[in-house]
Amino acid sequence: METPLRLRAAVPFSIFAALLFILPSCSAQDIQVVNAERRIDLTSHIVKVFLTLKVENTGASPASEILLAFPPTQVDHLAVVKAQVAIGKRKKKTYILLDVNPKELPDAPNGTKYLSISLLNPLAAGEAVTLEVLYMLTHSLEPFPVEISQSEPQLVYYRDSALILSPYHIKQQITFVKTPTTKVESFTVVDPTHRAGTELKYGPYNDRPPYSYSPMIVHFENNSPFAVVEELVREVEISHWGSLQITEQYKLAHAGARHKGVFSRVEYQSRPGYSGVSSFRHLLARLPPRVHSVYYRDEIGNISSSRLRLGTLKSELEIEPRYPLFGGWKATFVIGYGLPLEDFLFESPDGRRYLNFSYGCPLVETVVDKLTIKVVLPEGSKGPSAVVPFPVNQYLEKKFSYLDVVGRTVVVLEKKNVVPEHNIPFQVYYHFNPIFMLAEPLMLTSVFFLLFVTWVAYLHMDLSLRK
Repeated sequence: METPLRLRAAVPFSIFAALLFILPSCSAQDIQVVNAERRIDLTSHIVKVFLTLKVENTGASPASEILLAFPPTQVDHLAVVKAQVAIGKRKKKTYILLDVNPKELPDAPNGTKYLSISLLNPLAAGEAVTLEVLYMLTHSLEPFPVEISQSEPQLVYYRDSALILSPYHIKQQITFVKTPTTKVESFTVVDPTHRAGTELKYGPYNDRPPYSYSPMIVHFENNSPFAVVEELVREVEISHWGSLQITEQYKLAHAGARHKGVFSRVEYQSRPGYSGVSSFRHLLARLPPRVHSVYYRDEIGNISSSRLRLGTLKSELEIEPRYPLFGGWKATFVIGYGLPLEDFLFESPDGRRYLNFSYGCPLVETVVDKLTIKVVLPEGSKGPSAVVPFPVNQYLEKKFSYLDVVGRTVVVLEKKNVVPEHNIPFQVYYHFNPIFMLAEPLMLTSVFFLLFVTWVAYLHMDLSLRK
């Protein structure tokens, strides 16, 4: 459904551990979690949690939605929440995404925030349903120590609960925690707890009463690039003469443990597997196919240390900043490229034109604290509207370019806490009269005609004076 272009606050989310609630028509005593399995992936600086819940309705009233509740201290760290349910069995099994929306409850304890998962069909008495939930957390790994030298590895904390918090009785639950390597400094033991290689296993725990909680802290080594784009402004300029021009302005930072001491480039280059293991010098940007006119520069000028690989399905741009990035270091740069218009601009059945482009950041495994997309429509466009598959702030601006008379309408889309899973298509619809395509050629013709008339008049006047 199309979203009207007005300022709308992006919906914040957060999660510390999944708390299951049900509709007011079905009390907590009428619901129980038969089985719960949680897998926490800590191999990147983006924490990915996969939660499988089998929920049974033991009451008499049906339930049509399930709520997930989260502490307010974790609201700003939740980037994505997806829920799905399996239909069919074995080879005929298919997964259907469920709607996840914010939910306000007046009696929320301690400022608890809620998300509502809408079921496909109401859960009748005695029935059970298995839900699969994926959520991602950003800025949830705490470097400790907070400062490291060039030769030290990066150690981080992850805090959670070994038990899945829930207002229901949980018959059986288990939690798995996966670390990047076997180098784990310490972890909280909540019997039974087992460690094998890169995996920690908490549980199984049987017959836990509602609101059971047990703090868990894992202190481990994580040298993956903590690449965070503090701000990204992408401008998509539409020209009906056959091209899209993309300009992306980046403010990049290393969000890991801060670098202390003096940087030695000799040591960094001579001992790459030991010196600066948590730093990064390369970034990979996945661009659309048929990209052309690619450039990469910073405040000083063009940076030649980049490689472009073209493909039929995607193009990859490997870029290298002027210096490697250690914890706390920052870099600003610009990436620009052109794309053929026919690959992204289409016409809807009602006669409107629409841009179909990908949201998100093209840099791989990167968190964007604030992403602003500006879609510059051709001059003369009317009635713009945007269709975005998740909540964003939307408003309009005006931009004046060469030979513009009334200016171009700019559709601005803003979102915070963006991760690679937001790289999905969005659409911008607008009305356009083709007669406006003649405006710039007519203006150019008029300018050249006036110059010609002025030159002829000057030449005639000059000859008259000479006579």
